[in-house]
Amino acid sequence: MSTLPLETLDPGSATRIAEGCAMLFRQALADRLVAAYVLGSLAHGGFAPAVSDIDLGLVLTDRRHDDDRTIHRATRDLQEKDGSHQRLSVFWSSLPALRTDRDDGRFPAVDRLDLKKSGMLLLGEDVRRDVAQPGDDALLTDSVRFALEVLATDPVLAEFHAPARLASDVRRFTKAVLLPLRFLYTAANADPGSTDDAIRHHLAQPSPVAADLVRAATRARHGQPDSAEHLTELLHTGLVPLYLHYIDSSLPRLTPADGDLSQGLTRWRTRLLDRPDPHPAHRPPQADLPDQGLGHTAGTGPTPP
Repeated sequence: MSTLPLETLDPGSATRIAEGCAMLFRQALADRLVAAYVLGSLAHGGFAPAVSDIDLGLVLTDRRHDDDRTIHRATRDLQEKDGSHQRLSVFWSSLPALRTDRDDGRFPAVDRLDLKKSGMLLLGEDVRRDVAQPGDDALLTDSVRFALEVLATDPVLAEFHAPARLASDVRRFTKAVLLPLRFLYTAANADPGSTDDAIRHHLAQPSPVAADLVRAATRARHGQPDSAEHLTELLHTGLVPLYLHYIDSSLPRLTPADGDLSQGLTRWRTRLLDRPDPHPAHRPPQADLPDQGLGHTAGTGPTPP
């Protein structure tokens, strides 16, 4: 029985990587970088050496037309340094936008709330007191929008229906299983929480959906993955029901003003249930699936596990 490969990274090393990346962004952005923060599990606890991302938040003085290109290029260059830097996830926005509960770069509501509550200053001026706290509606709609943009794509749907590739990569596997739990936890509690909080919240329900799959993802998250063969079986059985549960829990929370999101969730639900022929005459090889979405959901939406 094959096992998933693990490349662990301790919190101290991850923090040092974040500090080094923040210094490089200061060089790229000069005096426009007001502050850089560690976010996510490195800041509020619960960092999992086997899977957790290195979440970096950048606050800029203003928003300029080339910021997307500048920050994306710098992030990509850093991620290409080595396996540890591949975990880097960069969130950024201008201070005027953060003061008014807006995102004019890449800083979704749940990550703005995480900055407000738990951000750990790496360099610059601490401006968390000036950051507006996102409302419950923004927390919900931002997470749904992210899910639709990243997880409802053709490549990810193909992996959900034929999950052997997910089962062979511990980080992709834990992202696929645990992201919807994070979304549901935040929607229910108006708090970013931690991945462990989201797992406990889900498993505490009277009849938790895909409980065996969630427990397997928890073991993998803590460095004790099951065999890839067993994970493939669990994914076949539980992954689509888990996402249907997420969609069915989110739809009633949306308002009539969120009609585009409701329609998107409904279409996603239909496509999840529309499983392809398991033995098509011309199935494309699994390696041909683009490595997007689950490959680096956070690298370039809400913080994954």
